[in-house]
Amino acid sequence: MIPNTPPGQRRSGFVKAFQDTGSPVVTEETLDGMLHLPEVIQRQIHLSTNPAENKLLRSEFYYEQAPSAFLCVALLSLHSDQTACGHQLISHCRSLSRKLTNPEVDACLLTDIMKQLLFSAKLMFVKVGRSQDLALCDSYISKVDVLKILVTANYKDIPSLDDIVETSAITRLRHQLLEAEHYQLAVEVSTKSGLETGGVWQAWGMACLKAGNLSAAREKFSRFLKAPLDRNQLNLGPLLLQEVVQHLENTVQLNLNSVTGRSEDILASLRDLEEALSESSGPSDRSEAPLQGVRQQECLFYLNTFGTHLALVSFYMRHDCMTEALTYLLNKECPDEVFLEGVLQPSLEKGRLGSLQSIMEKLDPGLETCSRYLIASCQFLQRRGYFNTLYQLQQFMTDHVRAAMTCIRFFTHGATSYLQLGENQSWLVRAKEHLRTFLQEQQGRGGVKRRSQVNSFRKMMSSSDVSRHMNTIELQLEVTRFLHRCESAVSPKSPRTATFSPKSPRASAPPTLFGGSPVKVEVACKVMLGGKNIEEGFGIAYRVVQDFQLEAQAVYVRAGQRLVRQRQYGAVRQLLKCVGESGTATKNDCDALILSCVSFADKSPADAKDLESLILEAKSTESKIKAYLLCGKLRPAYLLAVKLEAGRAGPLVQDVLQAAEGVQDSVMQNICSQWLSEHHSKSAQQRQARPSAR
Repeated sequence: MIPNTPPGQRRSGFVKAFQDTGSPVVTEETLDGMLHLPEVIQRQIHLSTNPAENKLLRSEFYYEQAPSAFLCVALLSLHSDQTACGHQLISHCRSLSRKLTNPEVDACLLTDIMKQLLFSAKLMFVKVGRSQDLALCDSYISKVDVLKILVTANYKDIPSLDDIVETSAITRLRHQLLEAEHYQLAVEVSTKSGLETGGVWQAWGMACLKAGNLSAAREKFSRFLKAPLDRNQLNLGPLLLQEVVQHLENTVQLNLNSVTGRSEDILASLRDLEEALSESSGPSDRSEAPLQGVRQQECLFYLNTFGTHLALVSFYMRHDCMTEALTYLLNKECPDEVFLEGVLQPSLEKGRLGSLQSIMEKLDPGLETCSRYLIASCQFLQRRGYFNTLYQLQQFMTDHVRAAMTCIRFFTHGATSYLQLGENQSWLVRAKEHLRTFLQEQQGRGGVKRRSQVNSFRKMMSSSDVSRHMNTIELQLEVTRFLHRCESAVSPKSPRTATFSPKSPRASAPPTLFGGSPVKVEVACKVMLGGKNIEEGFGIAYRVVQDFQLEAQAVYVRAGQRLVRQRQYGAVRQLLKCVGESGTATKNDCDALILSCVSFADKSPADAKDLESLILEAKSTESKIKAYLLCGKLRPAYLLAVKLEAGRAGPLVQDVLQAAEGVQDSVMQNICSQWLSEHHSKSAQQRQARPSAR
């Protein structure tokens, strides 16, 4: 132990040391308050020229205090290499930092000395212009500040400067403080070291929350959580917010006294627990009851302050507060996507669409305010293919036109034949009823109210269009009943005029009158060929052609070609008879139909007789000749041609000649050439005789 030296000398030395280093002026009173050194008698020691006395004085000399920052700096200031002295002071600080865990050492005094030495080292570097070493001093000074924070808090495991020289080491120290639940120290260390403090506030807030100190948790979380820039985002907010809400929802609050500031009371805690348990085991249907309890209100605080619209709406829906969710949506005018994801989908998953409709009708009897959400819901359900739910919602909206369209979709969806369409025809009846209801409502409205419905969310349509659609449905019903009856009566033994089986791959989607013009032509053709004979279905097919202004000849030609393909020439003749008796077809139409059938036929020897009888059905000789040529029967064509007057026969014989040349029939070529030659000379003689006669 080294005895003390005179305090006056010591204090004046410290003052001089602080002034020499450029530090703020420190008075002797301040130093006394900091170091708490006792007062002793001041004495001075002077060396003489007597070596023996000097040796005795040196042997008796002792330092008043060790370690002494002033004396250390004073001695090093006499050295010529101030850079080396500065690094020597830093080295001393590193050594002193290893002694902070020694219980026999005043750790606070050591940190003060370390800081004084570092300031002195910084001044030395400034004097010699070592600016690159100034950052090193500043780094060590900030780390000494960290050590002083730990010393002041009586933290046991104080690291040395070498232990925290890297930023990663400071991060590990912060993690150790968090694990030991020294949250305040972790905040101070992070702030002093320039580390991010959000994680510390988060851990501290969660600790307060789990301990039931809700007010403290609010204060801690508010330092980290921020309100979203756009509350319309389609997410549930930050993960921390979700974790906080989940904890509040799932944890039973054991002690509400910590929130309200009441004194601790065991009986009160038991009552709170009983209330919480009774609340959690209450009835599941609480859609009309507002959220109760401190935990729920705390959730609402966090969600209103830091959450998105979707997060708050989802919270309401989880707690069966559908009325509050819809009210919030309407008041905040949230986007359609928030309603779809936050309200509609949970309602569908829980089978509570009916409850949702009732609440919407209660909050908005006219459904005008909710219209945007209803339209978005219909579009969503249609995209997902939830057509039954879509139909239910359209009925709720009294959107009769769209409901009728959905019914038509139910009628056609998935059907592969008119057998199945016949089973679905009740949907057509519903569609017709929807349109009739719409027409009655439209006709019953006054002029003012009709104008107010122009911007209605319900689909509007003119009375003429509605009537036209109703006629289409009525005709489709008649077509369906007819074809369903025909296909039901099909048996392997019964001959049919239909050209393909209802289960044929080409008939996977049976044509209906709700398609375009080509599909309607196919419907007319199918009806015409679907009965036991052509006459049975021709009337309905003719109505389809007339109602939709289809090209009748295209329908007849398609039906005739299919009959010829099946070699049903008797049915073709029936078709010709019906077409001729329809009253709208001309003889040219019938002849064109015959030519189309002949050109489509296989023209095999087995079909020669049937084709002959079919050709004879033609009205004009020219059509018969063309039909014979199509069949390759040149002789009958030639005989018919030469029976005509020369002016009409010439071009036709020429056609026969070209056909003969095509098949290399020399006999017919000679006959046709001879006839053309004879009649050509006769016509030339007649032309010459006419001028002489004049």
